[in-house]
Amino acid sequence: MTASMWVFGYGSLIWNPGFPVAEARVARVAGWHRSFCMRSIHHRGTEAAPGLVLALDAAAGAICDGLAFRVQPGAEADTLAALRERELISSAYLETELCAQLTDGSAVQALCYVIDRDHAQYCGGLPLEEQAQIISRAVGGRGPNCDYLWATAAHLAELGIADPDLGWLAARVRALTGIPGA
Repeated sequence: MTASMWVFGYGSLIWNPGFPVAEARVARVAGWHRSFCMRSIHHRGTEAAPGLVLALDAAAGAICDGLAFRVQPGAEADTLAALRERELISSAYLETELCAQLTDGSAVQALCYVIDRDHAQYCGGLPLEEQAQIISRAVGGRGPNCDYLWATAAHLAELGIADPDLGWLAARVRALTGIPGA
């Protein structure tokens, strides 16, 4: 018997995993925080007008709550290939395994994509207002950047996961775009 494959989602994987999920559990990784610290030149922006997407950025004492997905047994190889095609479209993410603490106190090793701080697309530390301005107008191959933000914020709220920065950004981008919330 082989060990289960787990994937940790903190952004769009939460609402669009794109692979067969056997189980999804709220989980936490330590030493990382969710941040709009990656310029998106493919999915939510272009090279001429980059958007912003979420990444896990290392930070001492930080935590990030998200979902740990157990991949449907037998779909591990296809899932890994699909995730690599989706997440490694540029080399801004690094594929790694992190210890994800589940809410029942158990832990799993989960595949995760974290930001490479040495990559040209890394933009950590942008003020929230600047992030909102970028997100409000960027559009890429997978649609408007604001849709990505709003879907992530809404799904985190549904899961009971607080993220004050995303909440502020969602409201600010709604004000900038004039698009009311659902």
